[in-house]
Amino acid sequence: MSHPLDGRKVTVLIIGAGPGGLCAGITLRRAGITDFIILEKASGVGGTWWHNRYSGAECDVQSHLYSFSFEPKADWSRPYAGQREIKTYIEHVAVKYGMLPHCDFDTEVQSLRWQEADASWRVALADGRQISARFVISGIGMFNEVALPEIVGLDDFAGTMFHTARWKDGHDLTGERVAIIGSAASAVQTAPEIAPIVAQLDLYQRTPQWVLPKKDEPFTAEELQAFRQDPAKVAAQRQEIRAELEAAILFDDAELNLSSERAARRNIEVVEDLELRRRLTPDWRYGCRRPLLSNLYYPIFNRDNVRLIDEGIQRVVPNGVVTARGELRETDTIILATGFQTTLYLAALDVTGRDGLHIRDAWRDGAIAYQGITTAGFPNLFMLYGPNTNNNSLITMLELESGYAVRHIKRLLDAQLTSSEVRADVMADWNGQLQRDIADITVWRSDCRGYYRAPSGRIVTQFPYTMTTYAQMLAMDDRACYLDA
Repeated sequence: MSHPLDGRKVTVLIIGAGPGGLCAGITLRRAGITDFIILEKASGVGGTWWHNRYSGAECDVQSHLYSFSFEPKADWSRPYAGQREIKTYIEHVAVKYGMLPHCDFDTEVQSLRWQEADASWRVALADGRQISARFVISGIGMFNEVALPEIVGLDDFAGTMFHTARWKDGHDLTGERVAIIGSAASAVQTAPEIAPIVAQLDLYQRTPQWVLPKKDEPFTAEELQAFRQDPAKVAAQRQEIRAELEAAILFDDAELNLSSERAARRNIEVVEDLELRRRLTPDWRYGCRRPLLSNLYYPIFNRDNVRLIDEGIQRVVPNGVVTARGELRETDTIILATGFQTTLYLAALDVTGRDGLHIRDAWRDGAIAYQGITTAGFPNLFMLYGPNTNNNSLITMLELESGYAVRHIKRLLDAQLTSSEVRADVMADWNGQLQRDIADITVWRSDCRGYYRAPSGRIVTQFPYTMTTYAQMLAMDDRACYLDA
């Protein structure tokens, strides 16, 4: 359903129809707030699971936990579901909880500007329309803007080229000479899927990754029947997965880190060539970067048509890639598996807050927010999966944050207040403690060229607490932390 948006005034605007935006909408309706719209630049719901539809795309959190607590799914096909199954689940949630009538697809938000005169956000869309909203909930998260590598001649390539997060549907790789640039999550998932069908697969690795074995055997018919018949078994699965993640996610258990690193080293042993094993083995401590999971990645390096290139790229030419040593690797298709601009968050949009303060100026030293949700100088604005909230199951995080944001929105509406923003001193104190706690996690202090840090060097993605602790934090009455008007 499409809304006549131009000139519309709405109580709450939600940006993004991914899991976060949908969760926020569902939470608003449960609170009795129905005057909201969800703007989504894609053509359907799903967010990252709409855009990341590359071959082999899947989640690295088990699906019984990577799902909403209010909508458990008994019949996940396997522990770690793939993109299509996850997207189907999100579509089911959107329909069941009545979110589609609130959605406006193919609608991209271009800018947000705070209007002091009427305490609202003026929202400009990419097609020229404008709307006004009292409150904004951003669901764009940290995996929004793709990162493109700075390689000489990349624009000169005459073949086919696309990013994994913008997969070229319908393009047949069969028999082609393919280059994957990058060696993190999307490359580790994509490469095993296409290696059997391409004539040549060159994998350009800048930094080797720790890739753990994955316990991902499909559920048996008997297991699925048990899940369907007894919801308590699904709840027990959720609790077990969460407990395992809570114990490991902070990488503060040296023995557990060492055990995981040993498992990753054993995983590499499937590679037959000893020199190749060495080149695939990281020289940085486990946990410094995001660990990956795959049983399929390392075996591809035993194939004759797969080559690891870790010497760097000199330039791209119309017919291929020239390595740092000067070798031309003729190529038909380049796949950019280079991830996202993870440190931008809301700064991926043009956002101006109170007194003309632009978000990029406010975040000059890196994205910063109180509890990852609100930032000083930007009233009536809430972020889901915002700065320093990368931890555990994202779905759990989104439920907690949506509940917090809607609680404050309802508080303001019930009290007939016009605006509220977090106090600058509260935000500074919160982030000061957060950064001290991050500094206590030894492996995160290492410099392994991961995506955690802003250009200033400050870690702006990682969350140094468990979900249990975060839930307790967000449940506290913190009205005194805000300036209301």
